[in-house]
Amino acid sequence: MSRALTDCQLIERSIHKKYRKELWTPFVGAVKRYALINEGDRIAVCISGGKDSMLMAKLVQLLERCSDVPFEAVYLVMDPGYSPANRRRIEQNAARLELPVQIFETDVFEVANGADKNPCYLCARMRRGHLYSRAQALGCNKIALGHHFNDVIETTVMAMLYGAQLQGMMPKLHSTNFPGMELIRPLYRVHEDDIIAWSRYNGLEFLRCACRFTEGIASGHVTSKRDEVKQLLRALKKDNPDVEKSVFNAIHAVSLDTFPGWKSGGVEHSFLEKY
Repeated sequence: MSRALTDCQLIERSIHKKYRKELWTPFVGAVKRYALINEGDRIAVCISGGKDSMLMAKLVQLLERCSDVPFEAVYLVMDPGYSPANRRRIEQNAARLELPVQIFETDVFEVANGADKNPCYLCARMRRGHLYSRAQALGCNKIALGHHFNDVIETTVMAMLYGAQLQGMMPKLHSTNFPGMELIRPLYRVHEDDIIAWSRYNGLEFLRCACRFTEGIASGHVTSKRDEVKQLLRALKKDNPDVEKSVFNAIHAVSLDTFPGWKSGGVEHSFLEKY
């Protein structure tokens, strides 16, 4: 007689079976296409408690079990000042997904929420610095973040409309402040709608960003530029369902010969150099 599957095994099965095409296939595809994981890597999988990073951690854990390329993962949670309820939610979800998380505490929320300007930018920079530092101390050579396909598209459109530049989000980067460290984005080809569908299917409830500033956004008091871009893309998809795919493909096929100017390595160049 076969034994009943545990809750975690059912969740894992949903990744391999029901959502294989939507989650597992694009995840593995990104790892291979962008050479995100190499033999001997020790990767700090950074978990914020949200749906994206939690799914990423589970996918990496499953890959670690079956990959032909041996690597090691450390599941790292930074508590930037969560409420007791949010901290408890992260711990409960990690236990349900059977993720052996390591939690360390910082004062990121306290510092960022006290800033007069750009609290989200300061929060993001401080978070990343703490994660790099802790990962390096644990002997890791890479950190993995949970940015997904839609983050890539929205960042590209935001940079063009609000930043006056054509700038994408790379699938991996060398750290400028932590020599020898890299940042990788294993969910680069995974769509947010599919992450949401998987979460709902399994009855999983994850955190959103839990700082006081984004609580204002959620209550309707503040509108972010990313939300505006989400709404714009949603409207464009009504007439062109492939609009996001087109943006994604475009950043993989940039034709520099058609641009009057560009930057490389922080240096500005003009088409006149080769005219």
